[in-house]
Amino acid sequence: MDTFALVVTIGVALFFTYTNGFHDSANAIATSVSTRALTPKAALAMAAVMNLVGAFLGSGVAKTVSEGLISTPEGSKGMGILFAALVGAITWNLITWYFGLPSSSSHALFGGMVGAALAGGTTVYWSGVLEKIVIPMFVSPLVGLVVGYLVMTAIMWIFRHSNPHKAKRGFRIAQTVSAAGMALGHGLQDAQKTMGIVVMALVIADVEDYGDPIPVWVKVACAVMLSLGTYAGGWRIMRTLGRKIIELDPPQGFAAETTGASIMFVTAFLFKAPISTTHIITSAIMGVGATKRVNAVRWGVAKNIVLGWFITMPAAALVAALSFWVVNLAFL
Repeated sequence: MDTFALVVTIGVALFFTYTNGFHDSANAIATSVSTRALTPKAALAMAAVMNLVGAFLGSGVAKTVSEGLISTPEGSKGMGILFAALVGAITWNLITWYFGLPSSSSHALFGGMVGAALAGGTTVYWSGVLEKIVIPMFVSPLVGLVVGYLVMTAIMWIFRHSNPHKAKRGFRIAQTVSAAGMALGHGLQDAQKTMGIVVMALVIADVEDYGDPIPVWVKVACAVMLSLGTYAGGWRIMRTLGRKIIELDPPQGFAAETTGASIMFVTAFLFKAPISTTHIITSAIMGVGATKRVNAVRWGVAKNIVLGWFITMPAAALVAALSFWVVNLAFL
């Protein structure tokens, strides 16, 4: 196997992780920044550290990505498929970041994998795609919406007799913890997705065997790149999540972050499902905002975000397929 192709593919995978970090940093900190619980710099630093820690908490999501979605392709053609999948995901990440749309880096990657696999004639495990990707893509936002609404309703009932100003000060402090939990869950989910791609590249290159544990250096590299990307920040998307959907106060921010973090931990540890942190936190914000009054949520903005979710996988798949055909003509 061409060592150069392996190095390039791993390098592109790590760059994808970097774009994932700055694209999705808003997921972890937008609510705490918008409520002024944390300053932007402090929030980004905290998120970067917690992303790093979260990446080492498990490997179930990485196994799903590397073994459960497409068959491991072989030879230089297989490396070309992985390369094209990553190009599709990175392209969609950059487009949605430019327009400030909180789309899913995860589903951009999955769409890229499916599109490149189909173009390259590699088997797609449609049952795995359906069970681990498509169903959670529809179910997790609904769960986030409902749980966010219920958590905020419970907070409003528990603190119904409290002094509003004191309660807000307390929740502003509590948001430090909930934002850290959100960043930890982001590291747990998103760093592992790239680990799965790197492991596939190593298997194709005969450096690792199918089913081997994830090498420590792969975990470290993916975790560090995600953290660096997170620290770089994604201000365009942060404004959308923190302000454009609804103006959040500290109790609402705490409820949304707690909801998001809890769902990410449950899905990672119990179901090993690679869900979208973007889908979860956005839907949680909508659910929390609806407790104020239904029209407090800017549903026009929410509609545009949801439409972006639906086109992410097909768009990334199309770019990945085109990328594979170009690579195939030029190098394979």
